[in-house]
Amino acid sequence: MSDRAGSVAVLANPTAGRGRYRGLLPEVVQLLGACGRPVTLLEAQTADEAEDACRRAVAEGAAALVAVGGDGTVHRALQAVAGTDVAFGVVPAGTGNDFAAELGLPAEALAAAEALAGALAGGRTRRVDLAELTGPAGERRWYGAVLAAGFDALVNERANRMRWPRGERRYDIAILAELIRLRPRAYRITVDGTVHEVEALMVAVGNGASYGGGMRITPTADLTDGLLDIVVVGRISRLTFMRIKPRVYAGTHIEHPAATVHRASTVEVAAEGITAYADGERVCPLPVTVRCVPGALTVLGDAGQV
Repeated sequence: MSDRAGSVAVLANPTAGRGRYRGLLPEVVQLLGACGRPVTLLEAQTADEAEDACRRAVAEGAAALVAVGGDGTVHRALQAVAGTDVAFGVVPAGTGNDFAAELGLPAEALAAAEALAGALAGGRTRRVDLAELTGPAGERRWYGAVLAAGFDALVNERANRMRWPRGERRYDIAILAELIRLRPRAYRITVDGTVHEVEALMVAVGNGASYGGGMRITPTADLTDGLLDIVVVGRISRLTFMRIKPRVYAGTHIEHPAATVHRASTVEVAAEGITAYADGERVCPLPVTVRCVPGALTVLGDAGQV
């Protein structure tokens, strides 16, 4: 772990987990401070400000950055630490904490903070892979978990346009609306140079195994294998799709004949009318190119033992 300034920068999203972790933040900061390094809480009112604050902290010499929140907060922080030697940690405090789970962190926020403090005090870090996405206008984003580029991306897009209702019901209604409109779309998927022209309902590109709070959409993905996992669910009936979808939580959907799994270092995904979501965050319309960058992220803790 870098000792450039010795400080630990903390990015906290007070609205993560619908605000139920807000009261834990002082205790999280106190626990992290037990590592013996100064802890600085970054100030930001919007997601863009949060990302800028993380970049400034890294530029000013922070030795570590800890994201307190869900996968969206993690996504913003990753843009600052990817490709650097700044150690990264996550205190899971969102509705979806898939990247934190992939790193082997405790699911409980205070336990995770205590584990990270121990790793900080001991200088224990390791390297994991990240995915780097390039969009149609040349925009670049890093992500840690999964890129959704099919049905689930359409659900996210619809839910984000809705002003009512709030909370989980909004997503339930968005799912129903997209199920009514469900139809396969024409994709051009280029896997390490090999082109696949397919009709599909779901396409996901995983650096990690899960998204959406435990849905193992790319269940065999590994943060340390230098490869992306691409799962494609092809043309099936609406009824069959509804039967397969719950199997995503166990990762057994890939056993269905309509599912295809590829592994690659680089994949290009193109289709009309799809906006991609990475780590649950809106990124850009397709087409996108995604490449796995081995060891792009320095994370706090040893493998299997944070």
